Amino acid sequence: MSNETIHSNLNPLDSMMKRFDEAAKIVGLDDSVYNTLKFPAKIVTVHLPVIMDNGKVQVFEGHRVQHSTTLGPSKGGIRYSMDVSLDEVKALAAWMTWKTAVVGIPYGGGKGGIKCDPKNMSKGELERLTRAYAAAMSDVFGPDKDIPAPDMNTGQQEMAWIVDEYSKIKGQYTPAVITGKPISMGGSLGRVEATGRGVMVCTRSALAKMGLKPEECTCVVQGFGNVGSISAKLIEMLGVKIIGISDVTGGYYNPKGIRVEEAIAYTRANGNLGGFTGGEKINNAQLLELECDILVPAAMEDQITDKNAANIKAKLIVEGANGPTSANADKILNDKGIIVVPDILANAGGVTVSYFEWVQNRMGYFWTEERVNRRADRVMKSAFDVVFDTGKKHNVSLRTAAYVVAIDKVATTLKFRGVF
Repeated sequence: MSNETIHSNLNPLDSMMKRFDEAAKIVGLDDSVYNTLKFPAKIVTVHLPVIMDNGKVQVFEGHRVQHSTTLGPSKGGIRYSMDVSLDEVKALAAWMTWKTAVVGIPYGGGKGGIKCDPKNMSKGELERLTRAYAAAMSDVFGPDKDIPAPDMNTGQQEMAWIVDEYSKIKGQYTPAVITGKPISMGGSLGRVEATGRGVMVCTRSALAKMGLKPEECTCVVQGFGNVGSISAKLIEMLGVKIIGISDVTGGYYNPKGIRVEEAIAYTRANGNLGGFTGGEKINNAQLLELECDILVPAAMEDQITDKNAANIKAKLIVEGANGPTSANADKILNDKGIIVVPDILANAGGVTVSYFEWVQNRMGYFWTEERVNRRADRVMKSAFDVVFDTGKKHNVSLRTAAYVVAIDKVATTLKFRGVF
């Protein structure tokens, strides 16, 4: 995220399992269901030889993990990064199982990744790598089996290559095999803004439960990519004053309020916030610890840990990123009375609209952006209310409540389907 990221000594898989175990005890999972959900259903690792622009062959390692298909085909993005590891992909696949369950869409959880450095690869190299991955996974992917989507360092171009390669192999055009596609290839209106919009809906819902008026609140947003910038824009439209934002160049603080549209325009023109004059330059650690009502971590994993959680001053944290709070920070935040809307709920707007894209592809009928947004808002508001009520019922945090809702739904379905 920036030059002063604070790391946890728990990896993403450890954090996920710690939270899973806590919720499993509340649900009262029996051993057969617990052990079934504890492990991924399928792990596929491939090695992909790719001809580079210099004529040499480089071999890349790629993974696809299907954590669960109990509720439906597995769903989850594909990331390109040198930090990709099997543990990370396994954790993210499990998160997708809980994320899709908590918002009530008929998917299981999956995730994919290729260990590569996309920033130092040409477009041609990226296309050859992506097509090689699609070909290697052609028997894994499928509209009723496993539906990938964009993730870190992938976007609509990579999704277009995968659709094309998969369709060639299968001998028929199959747009529903993937979501996050270009609109011209069957992508959905509203998809680009969906995750940030879901963050806004959760923020609005949480403020109402807390008895706080948006126009009297301040907000800090860590990360100013797609999710962070759109979250900031939409939260600002609620009447909230955005006083801090950040990206890879560091943080920017203005107690009088940052004009989000100006910051977005600046990043479009310059590639990042470097040199932005709409706020005082601060570092990432300072940004997270600013005095504010709402904190939206929308950058990377493990930004709030046991090393800095005690210094967080926000009343409400809404997790726009996956895993921005390590498990060893949860109790510290709870003891401080900070309400945390967890990632598996807060950023589920993206997968919700991905589901809408898949439905539209299957129907061959496309919705207006207004219809997409209206339905997505309804799904997110309903999911928030269920999680909030579950938290009150069991006297637990919203994070634990979200896991309880998700695990209970998957476990109940698994019992009906049967374990053998």
